[in-house]
Amino acid sequence: MRRLLTALQRGFKERIGWKGLGVIASLVIIAFAITTLIHTLQGVDTGVILIALTEKSPYLIAMAALCVVGAFCTLTFYDFFAVRTIGKDHIPYRVAALAAFTSYTIGHNVGATVFTGGAIRFRIYSDYGLNAIDVAKICFISGLTFWLGNLFVLGIGMAWHPWAASAMDLLPPSVNRLIAFGCLAGIAIYLAWIITGRNRRELGQNGWKVVLPSAPLTFVQILIGVVDLGFCALAMYLLMPAHPDIDFVSVAVVFILATLLGFASHAPGSLGVFDAAMLVALPQFGKEQMLATLLVFRILYFMIPFALAITIMGTRELWLNVVQPWQRRRKINNGNGDVSNGNDAGTGHDSSNSENAPDEAASPKPHAARSAVTQD
Repeated sequence: MRRLLTALQRGFKERIGWKGLGVIASLVIIAFAITTLIHTLQGVDTGVILIALTEKSPYLIAMAALCVVGAFCTLTFYDFFAVRTIGKDHIPYRVAALAAFTSYTIGHNVGATVFTGGAIRFRIYSDYGLNAIDVAKICFISGLTFWLGNLFVLGIGMAWHPWAASAMDLLPPSVNRLIAFGCLAGIAIYLAWIITGRNRRELGQNGWKVVLPSAPLTFVQILIGVVDLGFCALAMYLLMPAHPDIDFVSVAVVFILATLLGFASHAPGSLGVFDAAMLVALPQFGKEQMLATLLVFRILYFMIPFALAITIMGTRELWLNVVQPWQRRRKINNGNGDVSNGNDAGTGHDSSNSENAPDEAASPKPHAARSAVTQD
């Protein structure tokens, strides 16, 4: 039996591995979500969706947009907290905010957030002396902030309204409440583990070692995640159809579960996965009304920030790789021109003094020109 388990373990590592297992899980989630979405959308009237869009209150859409702005502002503190945690105090807030906003927005919309988001962070932070290991630490701390916030909000929400998740996970409310208590207990155990000693807060070895935040700073992490999720869930709640009534906590629980499924799928923008989860978990609303809500939310939370992030990164790359090199070349060329003009003025003589004066003025000595450039 032991040999069989050893052989299975070796075969798993050689042929599949944890990375391959993650890819398979993502494909299964996407396939299941698409199948569910196709089945759910049968008989949907696009005309009714358009009518539902026109019935959306401009005031509520504006308030939801402000909540989305608040969520992305809070998101910037994921990276700012991380760079301070790893001791890179020379990174200003504006740089951390740029890295957080662009890496999350582009990475989540393109898919494979771990790789795309990490590449964007490295592109930005490398200009400030950070290497790949530093960026990996930032990604780790930022991810820890995200998961601590999610588990805390999900634990509180499912403990309060366990039936809100039952439509999605098909589990009895009592089981969902146990899961909620498990999430909260996991956070409590993590905090107790951190409090027991500084040595236990160190993860990794050799060149890759990260010191986890202390217990008080972990509460700050949880607060950042909670505020971020609170703004997002509130934006969705404001866009929900007016009838039937639904409370904020139920929407928050469904929203977080749908978001986590979308992240697990690695689908670009969680497309199909997030939408199918929301439609399945909230069957009391009309399909057309929910699709109108999801469409507006996607425009506010996915499409507009994605276009803004692409514009910011494109402008930054254009400035760094085209405009600045052109300005440097122009400055050097103008400097050489000034040097030549200076040499002409310094070596000019009256034509009556020498017949060779024009030739000497037109052809300054090479070493004199080099000397003038060096002084400039």
